[in-house]
Amino acid sequence: MTNSSETKPSALDNRQGNTTEQVLTLDDASLRYRAIADWQTLYDQEKAIAELFYIAYLAEEVEPGQRPLTFVFNGGPGAASVYLHLGALGPKRVGFDAEGGMPRPPVRLLDNPQSWLRFSDLVFVDPIGTGFSRTWPQDRDNHKTNNGEKPTPESQESPEENRFWEMEQDLNSLGEFMQRFLSRYQRWLSPIFIAGESYGGFRVAKMTRKLQETFGIGLSGAILISPALEFSLLEGSDYNLSYWATLIPSYAAAAIYHNRVQPPADLAAHLQRAEQFAQETLIPFLALGDRVSPSQSQAVYATLAELIGLPVALIEQHGGRVDREIFARELLREEGKVLGLYDGAVTAIDPFPDRLVFAGNDPTLDGVQRIFTGAINHHLRQTLKVETELSYHLLNLDVFKSWKYVFKREVKQGYMGAMDDLRAGMALNPYMQVFITHGIYDLVTTYFCSAHLAALMKLAPELRPNLTLKNYSGGHMFYTWEASRQQWFADMQGFYAQAVSAD
Repeated sequence: MTNSSETKPSALDNRQGNTTEQVLTLDDASLRYRAIADWQTLYDQEKAIAELFYIAYLAEEVEPGQRPLTFVFNGGPGAASVYLHLGALGPKRVGFDAEGGMPRPPVRLLDNPQSWLRFSDLVFVDPIGTGFSRTWPQDRDNHKTNNGEKPTPESQESPEENRFWEMEQDLNSLGEFMQRFLSRYQRWLSPIFIAGESYGGFRVAKMTRKLQETFGIGLSGAILISPALEFSLLEGSDYNLSYWATLIPSYAAAAIYHNRVQPPADLAAHLQRAEQFAQETLIPFLALGDRVSPSQSQAVYATLAELIGLPVALIEQHGGRVDREIFARELLREEGKVLGLYDGAVTAIDPFPDRLVFAGNDPTLDGVQRIFTGAINHHLRQTLKVETELSYHLLNLDVFKSWKYVFKREVKQGYMGAMDDLRAGMALNPYMQVFITHGIYDLVTTYFCSAHLAALMKLAPELRPNLTLKNYSGGHMFYTWEASRQQWFADMQGFYAQAVSAD
């Protein structure tokens, strides 16, 4: 029986990081590397306030300072780095069907010959509240819960953890982490890259500026993967015209994939036509509002129906403003299927086809959780030998729901954006290379949205060659498609070589 005066150790006390020696076997060679899974402390006025969990893969090189080093984040906000880690970049990856479909259980964890470790050391970072990253109570030694025990990170009240769940503090914590990592492993002279997916792409765009201004870190390159760059373009309204237009090319791509375009059309030509229609016809049409004539309306609705494969009557019902949830449910309704919002090529059975609104789960968001949960827990606890009682949070909805989009120097009526920071970051460091990439079937952060924004950046002529946009078959996680992952790997090898030589 435990004495009531005793305190139970915190789960952060009962954990141990680890370093292991690993080998990535390739067709023509083998790559030896250290795998480091550990926690790094964050401080506030020299007081420990949190610990960020990270996994680093460092190749055994004679001159590690000359080898590129890439810090990797996922998005959410509230997502751990596991998706990029075990989806594409790390030395191990999960197995998907050839075109990104969900495989049957159990999960397969495979050697990854397309790992970026072949041309860069990698550091996968889990922001506070994700993965194994946690805050400490403000009074770690004395703070107790109602039952007299020290709180574990799983039982902490929100004030300590919530301080990291806002935009500026999140960026500062990641910048501090990078500084400490560079010092701890003596990598300040390495070519430094950052890569982020979805909201992680938003982070990357912001950090291209903030790392220089606040933390003294210069970047050789920044990779934005399916990024959310301007939040005003993530949700539609009667007054936001660009949102509706930037969806159309991805709808058109999905319509081609599911054979809903008649007669069958060439994908590249069809997408070019959809892009031109979105910019030159749909935006001006929506801008006219009630001033548009009935004949103009019918012509626009007919062309839109032809491009995206939905009935003209349905498009007319919504006035040419077809939201992603409507498209995803209606394109294959007669087959009783819905499209994945994050990959419109992936389908699932609609469990409630007779209900007014879709009441099932998104196959490309909820469907992948079982795959990555099994894979990361096996990898951490069996391969990397991490010892902890903490639960690994892949996607923490508490973080997502509590997130505060506040930045001291910006007031944009609730809409946050990162394009100005990217522009400023590129101007501050004219040697930094930027690569923005999407999957063409992603219906949430669409490829045409980034193309639209990039065209509005007004980059100086000497900076324009530093920005590359490229898209692949697939959705938000296009790297789950076999051919796309292989092509992306080849493209990134070239990108890194160019970025390092530009130094």
